[in-house]
Amino acid sequence: MSTPVLQLDNVHTHIGAYHILHGVDFTVPQGEVTMLLGRNGAGKTTTLRTIMGLWQASRGRITFDGQPIGGEGQRLSTPEIAQRGIAYVPETMGIFSDLTVKENLLLAARKARTVDDLDTQRLEWIFGLFPALKKFWLYPAGKLSGGQKQMLSVARAIVEPRKLLLIDEPSKGLAPAIIQNLIGALQELKRTQTTILLVEQNFAMAKALGDSVAVMDDGRVVHRGRMAELAEDEDLQRRLLGLSLAAHQ
Repeated sequence: MSTPVLQLDNVHTHIGAYHILHGVDFTVPQGEVTMLLGRNGAGKTTTLRTIMGLWQASRGRITFDGQPIGGEGQRLSTPEIAQRGIAYVPETMGIFSDLTVKENLLLAARKARTVDDLDTQRLEWIFGLFPALKKFWLYPAGKLSGGQKQMLSVARAIVEPRKLLLIDEPSKGLAPAIIQNLIGALQELKRTQTTILLVEQNFAMAKALGDSVAVMDDGRVVHRGRMAELAEDEDLQRRLLGLSLAAHQ
């Protein structure tokens, strides 16, 4: 297994009076796609938001690229964490509906003031992943379809090189054909050795993309291993997730 780019050790998160994460432990190996799976309400989104500093870990330690970024001893702000090289694609997509596709990407490129400052080669690579973004380059993002908005959300996260992508349920609400297109784009991204932590309820996508997996339940990680092993073990799937991957192909 590769060297971890991200490590969570005994991470607890409180939101107001509620204790949501109860000692979360897992690693994200460099250059791999790590799936974070679990039933609704297991704590997956809270985990991503805690990594990004949107909610602060009340106990434990989050280490990124060998340096502490959250928890005991070091609590960086969300902008500081982003500057370290982590991009977050939230479940809500986080795009600006009144801005064009071009303006959304430009805003996400921290080093670019105008579109001429964007890395042309990287932009063409993004258009190769998501051709619709080139077609609708000057359209307001709010007029895009759900799938196109999701593509824009991912494109914003990769418009500049990042060390780690956190992606929360990218297939939610999308039609099967659009999901297949998204899987293809993320597989291409995976071939570039991009490190990804991916929360996903679509198990065909989890099987197609995942290298390693952490399964959460009630704010804890209850299983860690290789995604291929989980995909082959229906009894383990039912025990951990209450269903089998075979039923969701």
